[in-house]
Amino acid sequence: MSAKRLALFDLDHTLLPLDSDYQWADFLARTGRAGDPAEAQRRNDDLMQRYNAGKLTAEESAEFMLGLLTLADAAELADWHASFMAEVVLPAILPVAKDLVQEHIDQGDLCAIVTATNEFVTAPIAREFGITHLIATIPETRNGRYTGRIQGIPSFQAGKITRVDAWLADMNLTRADFDCSFFYSDSPNDLPLLEVVTHPVATNPSPALRQVAQVRNWTILDLFQEMQDAKS
Repeated sequence: MSAKRLALFDLDHTLLPLDSDYQWADFLARTGRAGDPAEAQRRNDDLMQRYNAGKLTAEESAEFMLGLLTLADAAELADWHASFMAEVVLPAILPVAKDLVQEHIDQGDLCAIVTATNEFVTAPIAREFGITHLIATIPETRNGRYTGRIQGIPSFQAGKITRVDAWLADMNLTRADFDCSFFYSDSPNDLPLLEVVTHPVATNPSPALRQVAQVRNWTILDLFQEMQDAKS
């Protein structure tokens, strides 16, 4: 293994100026694919509010979010996701975020997206960023269909450390094998992983994470500041 640096990226509100999990559920609700649209949007909004408050467990999120994957077979889900990518995700991928990833790729760093959002939603997004390795919550499948349950350890809070370490172990590596390690994240939910890398980067941080980063003298990166300024 030649890479001496490890670069890990959260996805939602870090590389993307949106939450792909929330937007996927919103897309299905708006297009009438998730049952009663008003009820689906209410549950989606409730989960987002609890996540932002740090009061949401991976299991509670999965009950709704992974339940959406049980609504259709693999072929139909793929068609839905292609429309979701075209309508919602691709317009939101900004050059500044792709440039950040490319800088690490060009330097030969081992790169991975580490996200709590499930693999089905995020795998095509990771490919758009040119990142081969994706560490995401794995939705369980049985007989070719999603069951609505989580397989293994969710990539959420401290679970991100467990999943990263397992991924590295599959390549006969540990975090200690790297001269330096980066993790870019916007959320205090990611403090466990931010605290174990050599270069934590609070990226488009929430107010709570910004405060922690300022106290600890972590790098703060406002990737989407120009976009935020334009809206204000």
